[in-house]
Amino acid sequence: MDEKLDGLELGEEQEDTRQGKYMTFCIGSDVFGIELNYVNEIIQMQPIAPIPEVEHFIKGLINIRGKIIPVIDVADRFGKALFEYNDRTCIIIIDVQGVVVGLIVETISEVVSIEEKDILPPPNVSKSNAQAKFIRGIGKIGDNVKLLLDPVKLLSDNSLDFVDKQEEEEEE
Repeated sequence: MDEKLDGLELGEEQEDTRQGKYMTFCIGSDVFGIELNYVNEIIQMQPIAPIPEVEHFIKGLINIRGKIIPVIDVADRFGKALFEYNDRTCIIIIDVQGVVVGLIVETISEVVSIEEKDILPPPNVSKSNAQAKFIRGIGKIGDNVKLLLDPVKLLSDNSLDFVDKQEEEEEE
């Protein structure tokens, strides 16, 4: 029984090491962050099988070790200028409430620690700014700021209900 307790404590410690840490990535001149708790892995760009009649920012499906994962171009999702995929383009595989999705980003920046006291609420901007509705907060690191994404909002917007659909399927 003691061995199980030790294992649980280790698991909790491992979870604590991700607390307050963010994977940052760049799209154009903007730097975004996503909580490390959501990140499963980062992979290089790979062939994407297109899906007909889906939102323009859903680029298609990839096969990761036998698991089929939809991928979203984050720049396209935010209505930003599209960039040409190159050897620095990556796919961040995230898991949001059991829904696994790939996010295509221009470049990975770094993993940073941001304390809760250094996260400001997102600015109250017009609804026409597509990226603003997906921002959880603004992380301050020295003189720099990182736009911290809310992955639940990113995946459960009106035009894209991955999270909602997944929950409905589980209930059936």
